[in-house]
Formats: sequence, structure tokens, C-alpha cells
Amino acid sequence: MTLKYPDDLKYLDTHEYIRLEGEIATIGISAFAVDQLGDIVFLDLPEVGAGLEKGEAFGTVESVKAVEDLKAPVTGIVVERNDDIIEAPEDLAEDPYGAGWLLKVRVDNPSEADEAFSAPEYRKMVEGE
Repeated sequence: MTLKYPDDLKYLDTHEYIRLEGEIATIGISAFAVDQLGDIVFLDLPEVGAGLEKGEAFGTVESVKAVEDLKAPVTGIVVERNDDIIEAPEDLAEDPYGAGWLLKVRVDNPSEADEAFSAPEYRKMVEGE
């Protein structure tokens, strides 16, 4: 399977991605993370209104192989949560960058996203090219 890493996203070394549009960030997990986890069976995500701190765990993703913490790429307040993906976490494998987003967050400081990897940098890190 060829994994894709859209150029309009920034990526963390913990495999979360961020799409920043103004002061709203869409957060999810990369296709590489989904591939490595295998069959995803459960997601634990914060409620709307919850605060996120950059670098801190904000939830978990559970697969048949492992349970992994999700790390916040930015500090902010959750303004939307993808309840559809919580109900059907296996759908993350189908479209991690579209319908498989996890949270939308109103970002306190958009420049926090500058520290994340670009798509080519992330690809090199995970694929060793």
C-alpha cells in the first residue's frame, strides 16, 4: 500500500497531523500511523470545550495491536469533535485526511504549528528515504 502525506498538512513525530486554516486547526492521525496500528477498534477523544496543551496527550487510539496516546500539536480549545469516527473508528483506514479527522481546535498560537514536519520531511522520517 502506498501511503500518502498531503502537502497542506504538518506532521508530528508522534504521527498526528494538523491542517491550519486561520485560527482553526483540524487534527488527525497520519496514514502511516493508521497502517502501523492495524485494525482500529476504539477512539477516546475530548469533548467540545476541552482545552488542549501542545505536546500533551488528549486522547487514545486503540487497535488490536496496541493502545497509543494522541498528542496535541497545538494549544487550544476543542470546537468540534468527529463523533462519526468515534462510532466507526475502523473508517480511519479509508480516509485519515478527510472523513477521518478527529478534532477541530481554536488555536491559541498558530505559530506552534511551525515546529511540525512538512510532508516531505515526515515522509523521509517514516519511510527512511
